[in-house]
Amino acid sequence: MEPPASPRRITIVDVARHAQVSTTAVSKVLRNAYGASPEMQAKVRRAIDELGYRPLAAARGLRGQTYTIGVMLPDIRNPFFPEILDGITGCLDDTDYQVLLGPGCNGEKEEARVTEAMIDRGMDGLVLIAPVSPHDHLERVASAVPTVVVGRHGNSPAYDNVGDDDVAGAALVVGHLAELGHRRIAHIEHHETDPVRIAEMPNAQRADGYRRAMRDLGLEAEIDIVSTSYTQRGGYEGAKQLLARPLRPTAVFAGADIVAMGVLEAVTEAGLSVPEDLSVAGYDNTTFAAFGPISLTSVDQAGREIGRNATRLLLERIADRRKTSVQVRLSPTLVTRRSTAAPRG
Repeated sequence: MEPPASPRRITIVDVARHAQVSTTAVSKVLRNAYGASPEMQAKVRRAIDELGYRPLAAARGLRGQTYTIGVMLPDIRNPFFPEILDGITGCLDDTDYQVLLGPGCNGEKEEARVTEAMIDRGMDGLVLIAPVSPHDHLERVASAVPTVVVGRHGNSPAYDNVGDDDVAGAALVVGHLAELGHRRIAHIEHHETDPVRIAEMPNAQRADGYRRAMRDLGLEAEIDIVSTSYTQRGGYEGAKQLLARPLRPTAVFAGADIVAMGVLEAVTEAGLSVPEDLSVAGYDNTTFAAFGPISLTSVDQAGREIGRNATRLLLERIADRRKTSVQVRLSPTLVTRRSTAAPRG
């Protein structure tokens, strides 16, 4: 017995026959090109729906656009990045564009593989979220395809840039904790190994903002920074070090909410409580920060707004590759919750 034949893919010719129009007319409707009357568009769209026609992305690419946007995420475990993604996808709701994700895995080689794969597959534009690749690599990517870089400082004529004022955000946290009466305020930062890249990275900017704010408040002698990583494990290890100090801090500013998760774990493991024994503040104001049992004070850098701005700039750059590069800096706000309070005693 012969196996059943695979169902044949519906083609543009089938759509034209079903709608009783020419293939040229169908092509014009698919491309939103000039010359297709409203009646023609309705007839072709109806035929497409009835037949279930799906245009091949590769074929669309040969005509100049694939209507796909690649988004590189450095770490799919970080709950802040979906906030940016929500802003991106929401901005594309009324367009023909689809978003395809690629994990960068917080590494230069992995990022290069992902971005090169997206370019090879003819994506119309890329949004690179918190990339760790060298500046010259980002410019090479942007020279090949319209690109917007998110969550990284610095500028380039080759790509647009959207981010948060991380120095100001760190100052908000330190100022809040100082107003509550804390002096021994520690910070857990992401260890940066590349001296060339460090000036552009948000983690370095937040650590710098912490130092500046502590100095401005006359607390320079209390500056205490632990370098681990922007992961839950990094927060846990950093908190373990801080809690082992002969004179432990009364408050911790975690450089990201996911870091704060690790801090909370270490505090509980040590038999201590938040905020009675240690106030904890994060950065990103992710969805779990507002979760009742956690109630984490955190800096809101408007992830959805970052995503919307990145998408707007990318669509403009797709339409005009020669446009002047744009930098967007959003002003952070502090959302106070139960994880911070006046120090005991």
